[in-house]
Amino acid sequence: MIKADVIIIGSGIAALQLAVHLNEDKNVRLLTKSKLRLSNSYLAQGGIAAAIGVNDHPSKHLTDTLEAGRFHNHLEAAKQIIYEAPSLIRDISGKGNVFDMDSNGEFSLGMEGAHREHRIVHSGGDATGKNLSEYFIEKLPPNLKVEEDSFAYELVLNSEGTRCIGVKVKRQDESQEIYYGNHIILATGGCGQLYKYSSNAKTVTGDGIALAYLAGAEIMDMEFIQFHPTLLFVNGDTKGLISEAVRGEGAILVDENGTPIMEGVHPFKDLAPRHIVSQTIHEYLKNGSQVYLDITSIKNFKNRFPQITELCEKHGVDLTKGKIPVVPGSHFMMGGIKTDLIGRTSIPGLYAIGESACTGLHGANRLASNSLLEGLYQGKKLAEWLNTVQQDPIEIEVSNHKKGCQRSRKLPDIQEIQEFMMERVGIVRSEMSLKKQKKWLEQFKLEEISSFDHFSISELTKIFMLFTANLITEAALQRTESRGGHYRMDFPTEDNERWLRKSIIQQKWEMEKRYEQIETALTT
Repeated sequence: MIKADVIIIGSGIAALQLAVHLNEDKNVRLLTKSKLRLSNSYLAQGGIAAAIGVNDHPSKHLTDTLEAGRFHNHLEAAKQIIYEAPSLIRDISGKGNVFDMDSNGEFSLGMEGAHREHRIVHSGGDATGKNLSEYFIEKLPPNLKVEEDSFAYELVLNSEGTRCIGVKVKRQDESQEIYYGNHIILATGGCGQLYKYSSNAKTVTGDGIALAYLAGAEIMDMEFIQFHPTLLFVNGDTKGLISEAVRGEGAILVDENGTPIMEGVHPFKDLAPRHIVSQTIHEYLKNGSQVYLDITSIKNFKNRFPQITELCEKHGVDLTKGKIPVVPGSHFMMGGIKTDLIGRTSIPGLYAIGESACTGLHGANRLASNSLLEGLYQGKKLAEWLNTVQQDPIEIEVSNHKKGCQRSRKLPDIQEIQEFMMERVGIVRSEMSLKKQKKWLEQFKLEEISSFDHFSISELTKIFMLFTANLITEAALQRTESRGGHYRMDFPTEDNERWLRKSIIQQKWEMEKRYEQIETALTT
């Protein structure tokens, strides 16, 4: 039994930002199921969206976020995060040489899909996540102890079942440990590896969402899964992400004959919102046509995108021919554990930040490069709050409502889970495919599992994948419309009532923008 003030589960940007901003008088443990540097954040290529350009303004950034999110966003949450983005960037830049700058010493700003302005701050060209993670890792305080290869498999509640006070962990040798803490933070990322094609790290299998759900926390918007349009596709398999920044620099999507595929589909063409581009590519693939990124218009591609160049060359793609084969794959989960802006869940003592959390920022479809932004915001805000909150003694006596050990039925292979999710709950869905997946999931009788202690890490990974897959499938069945990352071929349009909501949000936001313009004019 180990006690700590704060227990952080995960090692992405949100977790690291939290860790470096906690007061050093706190005893902090950071648990990660694999290695410190193995996370989606570390793999992130594109950058961080922030309205810091001369012609940009947070109101423009917010408008783009709402439109990409198909007006399913939580307006106030989105506004608070986006308006703080410039200060978050400047705070990091003022403490270290992290971001790429232009010849005038200003931030070098990139363009990505569904943005109306160049506002993507990046580092090392396409190594933003890696460089930012290393920046934080170097600043980790001495009061923090990192424990790798620690698989969190159950949240511990108090005897009344009203507060989270700890987490059960398995090591690689299957030994078990219980960590007790005043504050338990889930920063475990999304669930990209539930799908056959994914840009996510191999460890991102929805564990944190399943843990929170099983503890009784509120989960929301699980039907909204973003499929990134461009994953490198070689020999029938995906090999990694080709950042949207490549299209931002001028690359276009073409079929095998060199014909542009986004012409006439959307006014933004290749920089349309991700769900539109992914659905378009999906149609071409379904009809037997391969899709490529034509990069011939990008000068000095290797210098601008060194990591992507290395990835392509590693897998035998000849960049001198100017075409990169791509397919869409699962990339980001807009839903997750319902939280407020600083990460508090419906269970006292339990928090979620980063992709595992659902603040309402992203709505039905995340705007490119808003993910690292959300992690930076929540990590810092939660740290500031934890630094001021009074800590009560940890109650070690725990609820013992689970009896015995009833193992589940035979579990499927991970590849089978991934293939069925891609086929039935993927880019294009229908009532028939979703019900088929629901019936397949029901055979494993997950609800009959009364204890997780005696399952291996491998078995627990599959069990959590199945729980999370069921949450997505159930939510997708319930939403009888298409919106953002959720496309139902049997309900291909957005619901009229939701368009009314859009209208109300737009009117309110246009009014706020006009007031801001007046205030700006008066002060200048």
